[in-house]
Amino acid sequence: MSIKDVKELGAKFANAGKGNVPLSVDGAAIRELAGLLRETGLTEIEIEQGGRRIRVARQSASEPVSTAVSVPAVSGPAGFPRQMVSDAPAPDHENSTTITSPMVGTVYVASEPGRPAFVKIGDSVREGATLLVVEAMKTMNPIVSPRAGVVREICVGDAQPVEFGQALIVLS
Repeated sequence: MSIKDVKELGAKFANAGKGNVPLSVDGAAIRELAGLLRETGLTEIEIEQGGRRIRVARQSASEPVSTAVSVPAVSGPAGFPRQMVSDAPAPDHENSTTITSPMVGTVYVASEPGRPAFVKIGDSVREGATLLVVEAMKTMNPIVSPRAGVVREICVGDAQPVEFGQALIVLS
């Protein structure tokens, strides 16, 4: 389904209830959005046009129902959500691990403004140590070290927006 299809779907939804068209739930629109969720792997999609909104969400059987930020059901050290980890060596770093963002959000390198950063280049870290925090929808999500190692590279700056899968830190 292309973005054009989504726009057409939104227009169809927005025009329901106007003129001679009765206001009702558009089952076809919901089915199309559900198909888009399956096709893209998204868990939720919402469209809004003309003050009318339709939202379709799905959840996997392993995730609890929640209205907050959805985090992976698998936990890492100390019960924190496990972030994505790439075992492929980062450029110029043999035997390294690249820790990537498990979500879209804003990264913070310290617990609050004016405080020292959780880690800096050259620091030794233990498994489960907080490396930084990614804020998503007003929820602070600690990104923890999946293993002991040394911080070789910090790929993001404080208060920088990050994308899902974006490299955050390289450990060796």
